[in-house]
Amino acid sequence: MVTQTKYRTCNLCEALCGLEIETQDNQVLSIRGDKLDVFSKGHICPKAVALKDLHEDPNRLKYPMERQGDSWVQITWEEAFSNVAQNLYDIQKKHGHNAVGMYQGNPSAHNIGTILYSPQFVRAIKTKNRYSATSVDQLAHHMAGEFMLGHMNLIPVPDINRTSFWLILGGNPLVSNGSLMTAPDVSGKLKAIQKRGGKVVVIDPRRTETAEKSDQHLFIKPATDIWLLLAIINLIISKDKMRLDRVDHFIEVEKIDEIKSLVQDVTPEVASTITGIPTNDIIALVDEFTAADSAVCYGRLGVSATEHGALSHWAINVINVLTGNFDNPGGAMLTSPAINTALHKNKNKRLGRWHSRVRQLPEYGGELPSITIAEDILTPGDGQIKAFITSCGNPVLSVPNGRKIEEAFASLDYMVSIDIYINETTKYANIILPPATGLETPHYGAPFHNLAVHNTTKYSLPAVEKEKGTKYDWEIFNGLVKAYNALLDEPKEVQEFTLEQTLQLALMSSSRGISLQQLKDQPHGIDLGPLVSKLPEGVLLDSKRMDILPEVYHQAAKKLIQTADKKATDGRLLLIGRRHLRSNNSWLHNSYRMVKGRDRCTALIHPDDAAKQNILNGETIEVRSRIGAVQIKAELTDEMMPGAISIPHGWGHHREGIQLDVAAAHAGVSINDIIDDELVDELCGVSVINATQVTIGKV
Repeated sequence: MVTQTKYRTCNLCEALCGLEIETQDNQVLSIRGDKLDVFSKGHICPKAVALKDLHEDPNRLKYPMERQGDSWVQITWEEAFSNVAQNLYDIQKKHGHNAVGMYQGNPSAHNIGTILYSPQFVRAIKTKNRYSATSVDQLAHHMAGEFMLGHMNLIPVPDINRTSFWLILGGNPLVSNGSLMTAPDVSGKLKAIQKRGGKVVVIDPRRTETAEKSDQHLFIKPATDIWLLLAIINLIISKDKMRLDRVDHFIEVEKIDEIKSLVQDVTPEVASTITGIPTNDIIALVDEFTAADSAVCYGRLGVSATEHGALSHWAINVINVLTGNFDNPGGAMLTSPAINTALHKNKNKRLGRWHSRVRQLPEYGGELPSITIAEDILTPGDGQIKAFITSCGNPVLSVPNGRKIEEAFASLDYMVSIDIYINETTKYANIILPPATGLETPHYGAPFHNLAVHNTTKYSLPAVEKEKGTKYDWEIFNGLVKAYNALLDEPKEVQEFTLEQTLQLALMSSSRGISLQQLKDQPHGIDLGPLVSKLPEGVLLDSKRMDILPEVYHQAAKKLIQTADKKATDGRLLLIGRRHLRSNNSWLHNSYRMVKGRDRCTALIHPDDAAKQNILNGETIEVRSRIGAVQIKAELTDEMMPGAISIPHGWGHHREGIQLDVAAAHAGVSINDIIDDELVDELCGVSVINATQVTIGKV
């Protein structure tokens, strides 16, 4: 028996935590934090140990499975590739390329094989009906990057290692480990800000885990953040609190007068009426933010996945710019990764080049909004989606109106899923192609090095060998492309590079010039230094100036302010989501150590709202929206502001036909069964998953 110590990066979330893994004869003995990791320095969260559970899970699929009636039968890889290719080819030949749709889930960004090799499959099938988790999450961030800086991946991250004032809206980084801000041990970094005399302020409808550790928490009515942000901009300009000397070399200064005119009517008093934040608190917040040596405003899912999420992220960038905190240490900064995903400007802005078939919602970045999946499958007529592909995603639980998506998937002529489980989505597939996963795979966190609060780079070899006869994700995509191309009238030659060959090419295309062998020689990673100023050179717009008021945002803000929409709730509550440190979307619920203990799938309600319906703590209640209802245990707490209710994301494992033993025994309910799929941010097409109006009552 040979005991070995392996080092790798955890691929379960964005934080890029380094792991020290003890193995013996290809079995995992223990998982600990790697104290020598140049980025995480020994920090891990509870999810890391679940990699062992994932690897050993008896429900995990390892070989291709075909649904035959009510049963699943194992088939060969050759049979699977041939079956998938032939069915997709036949359907497209009869109904056109767009008769096939494809959805890529959040894990796609956590697997380097899928990142590098799924695009060639997407290009091969030539469909415009492409979807991903992006449009239920961070699309607003990408749009701001493209329109203001020239590329969808130019997303500024808070330099929290050096900031003196961190303002957080709609984010809970102590639980998410960052989220579009790769940062292991956020708790330690938050304490460091406070220890050096800085301040952390959280604005959220719920007193989150991050809010508990912050210096100040302000409740805000769900989805009204845009009004607070516009009022902050107004105060910064009208009270002459700008620090343009730090940024005038890379912005279009002349547009500040246009912004001033645009927001002049959004006073602190107006914002207070809409948001519920006292006027004096808004004024004090601006005074402290602008007085700090360095400060950064950061918004996340509670801001981005709202009716005005795209406009809100424009406003956040403007606040950081006007206060001199954009592209400066301690503010919002761009990264300098070893593989830069934002090197070249696109010829044209990638918005609205085509539209969804039924609602005519715009494409962005090559994808349509995921909330259109069901309607574009179910609605008969020219262009109807007849076949569907999912890649490591579970849209039944992760996209609004999951029940409608179930109905849509059940109606398809054909479906294939690249996934390791028979879950709420893949149970509708004709073929499931399971890739080797987790500890069996090499790992390079390319997207997250591009979002990290400190520049590092690291490549991880597999900690354990994959089982004989199984395939990596990149081998699956290669197999599908080869089988599909063989059916074409003019078969295309497929360049079959290995993962490491492709990764080496990506590394060498960067100005860093780091080789794959150098990364292999440094299993704890390579430190590339703190974030550095990159503008104006980093601006990819033709003007070489950051556009602080693109016309698309100007018109959207003007329309919003003119209508001054103050929707009445008529006694209804506004629904928001939440996540838990031991959960990762709908992942990890099949690990007992991750779900054991008290029930976490509860509805958090303020006692005053519960009292109106005579609801007691622990009682089962019905939460109802326009599209449906769920029954869930009520948890009364003053961590919620009155008028808001919170249900966690990713649960709902009660559906028949899944093969997830632990998850089914801890089923919970899916918040997406009551999130209205008709609600959308018209500017960018992101799903509105915050502030759905609901009623509650006893069962």
